[in-house]
Amino acid sequence: MRTLRDIACGQSVRVKKLSGEGPVRRRIMDMGITKGVEVYVRKVAPLGDPVEVTVRGYELSLRKADAEMIEVE
Repeated sequence: MRTLRDIACGQSVRVKKLSGEGPVRRRIMDMGITKGVEVYVRKVAPLGDPVEVTVRGYELSLRKADAEMIEVE
């Protein structure tokens, strides 16, 4: 199982599944990260937090903990 946190800079992946519960999962979905959407990893901060991605044409920063909840392929 690969999560968004494991993806290197410059790679594009497709969201396979969202784990997490209730409000956290809803917040991730509200940001446009849903099953089947393509995510491009733009930058990863030196300590891995946050991860900067492009989703649906806009840039987004995700915490490491949130990136771990997004399973990708």
